Amino acid sequence: MDVSRKLTGAAAVLAVLGIAIAGYLTWVHFNDLSVVCVGGGEGCATVQSSDYAKFLGVPVAVIGVVGYILILASVLIPGTKALNASVFLTISGWLFSAYLTYLELFVINAICQWCVASFVVLTALLTVVVWRWLTADG
Repeated sequence: MDVSRKLTGAAAVLAVLGIAIAGYLTWVHFNDLSVVCVGGGEGCATVQSSDYAKFLGVPVAVIGVVGYILILASVLIPGTKALNASVFLTISGWLFSAYLTYLELFVINAICQWCVASFVVLTALLTVVVWRWLTADG
């Protein structure tokens, strides 16, 4: 298996993991449930109930699900345009997630483990997607 296929597979797995994380948070949001977190969910609950849990009226978790689905689609579609789209989408998602992490640390003063997990996944995904882009033929 060549490097490009391995990177595509890794990116797809990471995007699916991101969909699962954001999907769980979306499910929790719309079913008015408590977030399950290691050591208690106080930080997650604080973040989820903050003014920053929605962006332009849309739950941030929903934006995450849509973003990860778009990244997954762009990774799986062949061609230069899709490859460029995957880089753009992943950089955009990473920047948005970095902004949300900043808000957690310095404005909300609480950490959501699921949000951190999503940021870690996006960081790994960004690394793989950019590596895939840099090593692409053509």
